[in-house]
Amino acid sequence: TDLITNKMAGAANGSFRGGPSGGGSVNFYKRVPKDLTEATTLGAGMSICAVGVMAVLFLSETLAFARTKVATTIAPEADPEHQIRLNFNITFMDLKCEFVSLDVWDALGTNRQNVTKNIQKWQVDKEGQRKSFAGRHFEPRDLRHDEHDETLEEMIKDGAYAKPLVQRGIDNYMKEHEMVFIDFFAPWCKHCKRLAPTWEKFAQQAFNDGMPVGVATVDCTAERDLCSKYGITGYPTMQWFSKGEPAGPKYQADRTVDAIMGYAKQRVKTNERYKEWEADPARRERYKNFDVHGMRAQNPGCQVHGHLMVNRVPGNFHVEAKAKDHSIDPAMTNLSHVVNHLSFGVGADERDRKAKMLLSNAPKEHQKFTPLDEKVFTTTEFHQAYHHYVKVVPTVFDISNEPLTVYQLVGQSQVVFYDVVNVPEARFSYDLSPMTVTVTTEGRKWYDYITSLCAIVGGAFTTLGLIDAVLYKVFKPKKL
Repeated sequence: TDLITNKMAGAANGSFRGGPSGGGSVNFYKRVPKDLTEATTLGAGMSICAVGVMAVLFLSETLAFARTKVATTIAPEADPEHQIRLNFNITFMDLKCEFVSLDVWDALGTNRQNVTKNIQKWQVDKEGQRKSFAGRHFEPRDLRHDEHDETLEEMIKDGAYAKPLVQRGIDNYMKEHEMVFIDFFAPWCKHCKRLAPTWEKFAQQAFNDGMPVGVATVDCTAERDLCSKYGITGYPTMQWFSKGEPAGPKYQADRTVDAIMGYAKQRVKTNERYKEWEADPARRERYKNFDVHGMRAQNPGCQVHGHLMVNRVPGNFHVEAKAKDHSIDPAMTNLSHVVNHLSFGVGADERDRKAKMLLSNAPKEHQKFTPLDEKVFTTTEFHQAYHHYVKVVPTVFDISNEPLTVYQLVGQSQVVFYDVVNVPEARFSYDLSPMTVTVTTEGRKWYDYITSLCAIVGGAFTTLGLIDAVLYKVFKPKKL
């Protein structure tokens, strides 16, 4: 009896000490006696392979754990703001600043004509370089006009002082007169009809005063090629010529005889040959305080830039040739342009350094903020203009402490043809997406990383163990 008791106690003590016996089915980590194992060259090779495979997988898994990936979600937009900022910078290569009119329309019924707030204009040369500041875009003042007791027909019944010019005779006229002042008009233009008597009176006074200037008129409906040569797009256009070439800007001041005479006298004084033609001091005193309106360098184009606050509904803003005191010729309007910049939201120059860095590091597929920038849209024929359509997608970058909201754009452009009686316009239509794209970064959880490492150890050990067993069976020496 004592012998049996001692054996049972020894077995129990051996099982708790992890001895070779005991534990039954609850012991998951049973040991095989060393004298029952066999070391082989194949086993050593497979062990080395197992260590190498696990090391490579450990490194790959660690690198994957350290990296983050970009994830996107889409949800209905919930921005509380009712308006959004639209930033633009557009250069029109063949449209004078005085004819640039910017209008806004949207689906809520907004229809703003000749928008002026937060908009500036620059005159540019034929290369698109800024030459002079044309001022903030503003509503032009009302020009003063003379009222005459006689009609134009009554004034010219004995002959006109203003010489009508045609293509074949203008060169000879320019040779005869070193300085020429021409009124380019169209018979259907109401502003031209109102100016015609004043222009004839001015021509008569210039003749009576002995002013060394040829005063003439050109009918642009009959002499379209001639007017096109001098870039005439609106009527009436009053252009000064010196030695056969346009000199200075087109006349933009009041349409009275005194104002036009004052302008002409100022131009004559710039000519060294004729600056002393007027000897009467009283006449010089009369015009010495005359303000030569718009005496800037002659440049053919206009750069318009600024921003608009628009409703968050489909709409458009468009630029067309329009003027308060001119009639625009649709057949002579060229709206070729360069989109220097077009974006929505806070301007790039107004973002802080942190926001700029965040956007620069954003994934390339989420950096479509200005798809139309630096693109040139040229029309080769009259009665046509480019229309642009932009889909605006609100995007939230939630990858830092403070989420940043920007607007990605998807743009399309095409040429639109107009009827001969309609003035073309460069139109920029926009439509805000009702869905917001949220961009976030996701990393792996630590427990997922630990689980993967354990799976690598177990999977590599088991797989290579099975391979080792198969190879051992195949290459084991046969017993005779």
